[in-house]
Amino acid sequence: METVARGVDARVRGDRIVQAWFGSHREPLKTSAAQQSKGLEGRTVLAVHRTGKHIVCELGPARSTETKPRSGRSTAKSGYLTSVAVEAQWIVHLGMTGRLLVTTPDAPVAAHTHARLSLEGGGELRFVDPRRFGRLEFRDLRRTEGFSAPGADPLTIGAEEFAALFRGRQLPIKPALLNQTLLAGVGNIYADESLFHAGIRPSRRCAKLTGAELERLRLALREVLESAIRLGGSSVSDYVDANGERGFFQLEHYVYRLTALPCRRCQHPIRRIVLAGRGTHYCPQCQR
Repeated sequence: METVARGVDARVRGDRIVQAWFGSHREPLKTSAAQQSKGLEGRTVLAVHRTGKHIVCELGPARSTETKPRSGRSTAKSGYLTSVAVEAQWIVHLGMTGRLLVTTPDAPVAAHTHARLSLEGGGELRFVDPRRFGRLEFRDLRRTEGFSAPGADPLTIGAEEFAALFRGRQLPIKPALLNQTLLAGVGNIYADESLFHAGIRPSRRCAKLTGAELERLRLALREVLESAIRLGGSSVSDYVDANGERGFFQLEHYVYRLTALPCRRCQHPIRRIVLAGRGTHYCPQCQR
């Protein structure tokens, strides 16, 4: 999610939305197609960032879209952008199979494309989601609060705050890591990989973990996420970045989806179990 948000930000920041089209399926739309089109058109994209498992596009005031689109990128300067107040947000949740792509208007339109935002600079921002588990929402910040993640950010949380999230809890540590009200943005892949690097078995109860183990986990989680961001994410099924390119972090996996294969550290076969309905992978030798 962080990789997608950074890629979209690099390509659309400062550009203006001149037209917004939405498909007929209701599932991806938390705000109606008509409301989203009306709210988005004419607004400048001030910034795009990740908040938890969502991508948030910060938008400036609406301007008329009647002017003819220019060729080339919008010429809005960063100084201008920082002086413009954020008036609205477009919030994208990719779900299981969603993609947020920046492309050209003449590029082939993929099946299951549910949104197309035409940009003044000549590009197009598209939301594609075959299974329609993703969600699209528009918020006018003059009328409602901005979007915020319910939990702490795993990339910035401190040691004491991290330990306090899990201290005394009786549920296993793996589903606790996936609880977005505790930590916002940790997915199944990165929970498995972080627990491996911390040497902690996924089924261990949170209350049984020592302070030293929790600190190992916090540091492992941050290291795994930062490495995944550098390598463009994990393309194990449908994931691609904003340019439609696959990531490479799956080549660095130690346990995720490697069931029965030898552990890269000790050669013991990787085991798969199900915890709280999620497939969970670990090494019985390296994780205690």
